[in-house]
Amino acid sequence: MNVALKKKLDITFVSLVSIFCIILFIIPTGFENEDYYAKTERVEAEVQSIDNSDVHHFGVSLSGTQELEVLIKEGSYDGQTVKANNIMMGHMSLDKYYKVGDHVLLIIKKNQEGTKIISARAHDIYRLDVEIILFVMFAVFLVGFAKWTGLKALLSFVFTALTIWKIMVPMFLKGYSPLISAFAVVTLATTVIILLISGFNKKGLVALTGAISGVAITTVLAIVFGHYFQIPGTVKEFSELLLFSGFNGMNLSDIFISGIFISSAGAVMDVAMDIAASQNEIKEHKPEITPAQLIKSGFHIAYPVLGTMTTTLLFAYSGSFAFTLMVFMSKGTPAIGIFNINFVAAEILQTMVGSFGLVLVAPMTAIIGGYVYSKQ
Repeated sequence: MNVALKKKLDITFVSLVSIFCIILFIIPTGFENEDYYAKTERVEAEVQSIDNSDVHHFGVSLSGTQELEVLIKEGSYDGQTVKANNIMMGHMSLDKYYKVGDHVLLIIKKNQEGTKIISARAHDIYRLDVEIILFVMFAVFLVGFAKWTGLKALLSFVFTALTIWKIMVPMFLKGYSPLISAFAVVTLATTVIILLISGFNKKGLVALTGAISGVAITTVLAIVFGHYFQIPGTVKEFSELLLFSGFNGMNLSDIFISGIFISSAGAVMDVAMDIAASQNEIKEHKPEITPAQLIKSGFHIAYPVLGTMTTTLLFAYSGSFAFTLMVFMSKGTPAIGIFNINFVAAEILQTMVGSFGLVLVAPMTAIIGGYVYSKQ
């Protein structure tokens, strides 16, 4: 394939993925409550004054209601000052305590005609502006450093986020098989990401085949060991709220298992691309190399990669689970007790299955690359 054709294919594929992202961004998820949206409005507001007379301290937790006076900064009531409340229930992970000058996300409840404010509630600290700034900084640095490849990487990031939000999550809520839905979305995202970054060539084919094979193996391992671990899907935060919200027929255990191979898919793809790219470089500099030699070189490349990647998931999961481990250790819970608790066992399952998938994807990609690169 000549350079001009490769460039044309590259630009065409980037354009198609961009269009698909725009379509995904526009289409609704199917779970929007239009009547609810018509009667409410979410806007940024600044806290002007606070009445804490009804706030009660119980140790480190708070309960009661903060009465706020807030200045609306946007929307239909921009510039108006209204009364709002902040109800606290003594749950530190959910409660918010506001100070004068804080910017909050205000939920305004309107009358039937939508012309008058009935009530207002401070939902949380307003973070959208900071989140946008952080994303823009990330995008500017990525594109500025890696140029065209950075732009494609940014596009793949956006594409993956949109497919999860607009395709996978709605499919879960509509009752589709979580395992099939998650695997299909991961396969789609992996395909698009690898073809965007590597292009339509042997390197892309090897990396894609290796990555999907690795995800498939991780999926099987997650299903098998998830059965023997017998961990309920309710082990994850907010999962029970789905049942209380009317989705009582949802298979939370399968969603939990799906999360295992979704979480490891990115690392699996990285390993597959590392091996595929290295073998491609070897083949270009030594065209006469035999398939067996190329496979052996792939194995040698994989050894140090696996040496560091096997701890990648361990760091990722243990970092988010540190508080739980600290609580159990502070209570003097013996190790045998800790490792049999649902929450801890769930993290062990995620870490071990994901790491196992990483270990297997490297030799598989090396073998695939040895044969693909030797063919015309």
